[in-house]
Amino acid sequence: MSQDYLGEFEQMILLCIVRLGDTAYGLAIRNELEEVAGRRPSSGSLYTTLDRLEQKGLLRSEAGNAEGRRGGRRRRYVTLTPEGHSQLRAARHRLLALWDGIEGTLDRGLG
Repeated sequence: MSQDYLGEFEQMILLCIVRLGDTAYGLAIRNELEEVAGRRPSSGSLYTTLDRLEQKGLLRSEAGNAEGRRGGRRRRYVTLTPEGHSQLRAARHRLLALWDGIEGTLDRGLG
């Protein structure tokens, strides 16, 4: 797979980050995935994927202010980088190119 390949789960996370804007952090992303896409990933898979996307340069994270109700722990807010936006648009373009012309085929069956 090429370096710029985005898997479905990675795309879903990046899209949730775009949808959430300045309020994108782990639990909010997880809730958005569940509400919109019907998926509730484990915390481990979510944070592993966020780390991988940051290592790829597709997002950046920043610690928020410490909160008393969280035991002093800080939220990790994430935003897409320009490269993240570019890769997400490219992934969308590739998928739409594959979908082009087959929408009705699925209604009739593929064989």
